[in-house]
Parts: sequence; structure tokens; C-alpha cells
Amino acid sequence: MSRVMEPLTVGRVVGEVVDPFTPSVRMSVTYNSNKQVSNGYELMPPVIAARPRVEIGGDDLRAAYTLIMTDPDAPSPSDPHLREHLHWIVTDIPGTTDASFGREIVSYETPKPVIGIHRYVFILFKQRSRQIVKPPPSRDHFNTRDFSEEFGLGLPVAALYFNAQRETAARRR
Repeated sequence: MSRVMEPLTVGRVVGEVVDPFTPSVRMSVTYNSNKQVSNGYELMPPVIAARPRVEIGGDDLRAAYTLIMTDPDAPSPSDPHLREHLHWIVTDIPGTTDASFGREIVSYETPKPVIGIHRYVFILFKQRSRQIVKPPPSRDHFNTRDFSEEFGLGLPVAALYFNAQRETAARRR
């Protein structure tokens, strides 16, 4: 198992959200211009309130990418019956740019974990071509695998996740 995939496997992103894949594109996610997302690290709710900057590497300037952000632990990690809850979809992101250059299909929804520690997963797919992607009928019960299959995206080329939980008065101090 590669060192890049290990935290995604340990965090059960590989298995519960996506199938095993070989990362082939660099993706960085930054909140509030200074909070870099690292696999498995915790970010506080005030930090993740605004849409992050998602930068995509790669060497193909003509490539287009689709970005998905989901919560596989909704409404709670012990009872994720709404799995996956969709937080964001951006398509047609040009290679070597950031998500702001793409088409936002589903607007960014601020993560608001109520019970337990939630994983928030960013999954990046390389598109075969520019395409029309329809938003799902609901944010709840989203399925990354089904979405990828429906729109011919194949396996991911990159993924990152962070953890967040409700901020209590004691944790704010």
C-alpha cells in the first residue's frame, strides 16, 4: 500500500466512499487561506465555514476534473443512515488551476457536525471530456461510486479528508 493511500485506508475512505485507486494528480485543499487539509487531521467548525480553495496539479493543461465533497458519517458516525451527505460538486475544472475555475453544480454547504466526529472527504476525478452533469435530487444518500459510474468518471485520481466535530463551549476556550 502506498504511503499516500494508507491514511485513506485507515480512515475508511477507501472502502466506504471509494474503491482502491492509484493517486495520479496532486490536489491541495486550503481553508481560510492558511489551514491546509491533511488526511485525518481535525479542523474546527469556524475554519470550515467558507468554501475552501482547491488547487489541482497535473501536467495536462487540457484535462478537466470533477470535485466532490461528501460526509460519509451523516447524521452521526454511529448511525450514518444518510450516508453520504453531499456538500459540494464542481465539474469542468481545468487542469493546473483551482476549483473556482470550474462549474459549480452543487453549491458548497458548510459542514455542521452535530453528533460525533465526522469525516469530510474531497474526491477528485479526471473527466474523459467536458460533459453535462446533473445535480442529484437530494444531498442525502449521495453515492460517490454511483455518481462516478453514471457520468463515466472511473476511479478517483486524488482524495483528501479531514475530521470535524461540533464545537462545544469548552472546546472554544
